[in-house]
Amino acid sequence: MLRGFKDFILRGNVIELSIAVVVGTAFTALVGAFTSNIVNPVIAAVGGVETDGLGFHIWPGNEKTFVNFGGVITAFVTFMITAGVVYFLFVAPMNRINRLVKKRLATAEPEEKALPADTALLAEIRDLLAQLAGPAQGLPSGHDPARIGEPERVK
Repeated sequence: MLRGFKDFILRGNVIELSIAVVVGTAFTALVGAFTSNIVNPVIAAVGGVETDGLGFHIWPGNEKTFVNFGGVITAFVTFMITAGVVYFLFVAPMNRINRLVKKRLATAEPEEKALPADTALLAEIRDLLAQLAGPAQGLPSGHDPARIGEPERVK
């Protein structure tokens, strides 16, 4: 049971996934800092000088009723930045590598399949019989000695 767990942990997918989580967490912090320090002030400036940002209060004077469109826009920008970086730094290169590997494997010449032993033996016997019979044995004209034992075709 422990051996199976060890195999599972040491499998490449688990290690790659753990690296992705660590990198993703660090990148999320970076994008979060970018959006809170650069994108949010820009969005708040669009909302006006005397407002809390791009949004409105459902009940004036009650901060808990503020509908914050700027927060939604910030979350969308954060998502788009994260998705773009993940796609262009990870997904696109991996797709290219996979295509190149598949192309390289596809161009390898296919190996000829060996005949089964019984078929190869029968072919050798056929060829030997054809050599022994030869054209001088009174075979009908146009008869192929390699086809001994096959019925004659009616012309």
